[in-house]
Amino acid sequence: MRASVILVNYNGRAHLERCLPSVLSTLTPEDELLVVDNGSTDGSADWVEKTFPTVRLIRAPINGGFGYGCNLGAHCARGRYLIFLNPDTTVAPGWLDALVAPLADPQVALVTPCILWMGAPEKVNAAGNEVHPTGLAFCRGLGMPATAFSEPEEVAAISGAAFGIRRELWEALGGMDETFFLYVEDTDLSWRAWLAGYQCLYVPTPTVFHDYALRFGEGKFFFQERNRYLLLLKHWRWKTLLLLLPSLLLAEVVTWGFLLLYYPGRWREKLRAYLWILQNWRKTLDCRRSVQALRRARDRDLLLRCTPCLAYEQTGHTHTARWAHRVIDPLFRGMYQLALLLVRW
Repeated sequence: MRASVILVNYNGRAHLERCLPSVLSTLTPEDELLVVDNGSTDGSADWVEKTFPTVRLIRAPINGGFGYGCNLGAHCARGRYLIFLNPDTTVAPGWLDALVAPLADPQVALVTPCILWMGAPEKVNAAGNEVHPTGLAFCRGLGMPATAFSEPEEVAAISGAAFGIRRELWEALGGMDETFFLYVEDTDLSWRAWLAGYQCLYVPTPTVFHDYALRFGEGKFFFQERNRYLLLLKHWRWKTLLLLLPSLLLAEVVTWGFLLLYYPGRWREKLRAYLWILQNWRKTLDCRRSVQALRRARDRDLLLRCTPCLAYEQTGHTHTARWAHRVIDPLFRGMYQLALLLVRW
């Protein structure tokens, strides 16, 4: 079998009603579609089973998070290529061929497509992701014209909303890290691929349409910040982390400032992230050792693929973003240039 398209669903029946017909219409007899239901309570699993008998439904015994669902789907999949897709998407004809074709290159680990805003298909949702050395990640090209990224390019990270990988490489990299539960898993997988000596590639066409909306729901700050710290501790060498310390401290000022300015009632979530790392330090070091064992590339190689500044406007607060670009960007840019000058390992 050629490709297994895997959707991880949690209470997303309304999205599945739109997504499943779109995907099924693009598959060949050599492909399959799997829906991993992470313990939904909205009847999603029963509805898929009844309405789409050709879809392979996998009922997860627990809601173990996005990474857990991806790993379960990959374990049950039969295709040579694993294609992961969010249920709140629809796809254009030819999207699957465009993701599979570059994976024939043994140097390419992960491929992500041009993802457009479903509500405004003339605009980009993500052309891959940009990642700052402090682990803060952003949608590359968010809000830009759909024609802005017309050539294949290496990217720092793929978007978890849509990406492909060869099965054997997925297994070699260890799949998704289920510790993350939610958020940053795509960056973590991408950085592991880069450190292992592979490439992450963006392909411009055909496209995936994503029903994207920026939300800061309950618990999001905890998962994003906890997972960002995990990402940094797993991938950077200790001496790189030491050199990045000024940037890391400034990132703490920025994230605390954003939290206290716009969501002051959620400050405990960031404290919970610190506490989790302290309480699970030994587990974090075990994760670090497994990632470092994959290493074939230098920290410098990874650093060169990072962006020196933050996309503050993606928080939705444009006035603050303009101020931050004027005041904070020069500091981050200077620290980044200094790190590039010193990091030769």
